[in-house]
Amino acid sequence: MSEPSDLPPDSATDGDQPPPLAPIRIAGQYIKDLSFEVPGAPDIYAQLQRESPEIPISIDVAARGINETAYEVALTIHLEATLSDRKAFILELTYCAAVDVNKQIVAEEHIHPLLMIEIPRQLFPFARQIVSDCTGHGGFPPLQLQLVDFGLLYRQKFGVPGQPQPQPAVH
Repeated sequence: MSEPSDLPPDSATDGDQPPPLAPIRIAGQYIKDLSFEVPGAPDIYAQLQRESPEIPISIDVAARGINETAYEVALTIHLEATLSDRKAFILELTYCAAVDVNKQIVAEEHIHPLLMIEIPRQLFPFARQIVSDCTGHGGFPPLQLQLVDFGLLYRQKFGVPGQPQPQPAVH
C-alpha cells in the first residue's frame, strides 16, 4: 500500500519530467585580457612607504552576440595608481562570460539589461579577486574593489526614459 504524498497531484515523483528551464546559463568565464605594469619599479616601492596612492577606477560592461541565443559579456576594469606625479601601477582587466539566453523565458526587451546588469553582477567577484591577486603579487597591498551597482551603471550609460540621469558613483 502506498503512503499519501504531500506533493501536488501533477508533480512528477519519479524524475520522468525534465528540470525547469533556466532563463540564462553561463557557459564559461575567462580572462580575455589582463595587463599589469609597474613602470616606476623599483623606486616606486620606497615612495609607497611614505605616501598613499590615488587609484581612480573605471568599470565598463559590453555585450555582443555570438549567435541567436549566445552572447559574450565583457566586464572591463581599468586602474591607474599614482603617487605624486608618478605611476605606481596600471592594471587593465577584461573578464568575460559566454552566456546562453533562453528566449522562450526571457522577453526580447529584457535581454539587454539582463546581459548588462545581472551577468556583470555575477562576474564581479571573480574579477575582484583577480585585481586583488595582481596587485598583491605585484608588490602592493592587495586592492579590494568596493561592490558595484551595475543597475546604476546601466542607467548612467543607457538612461531610462522619463527619469533624470543619476550622478556618477564609480570613478
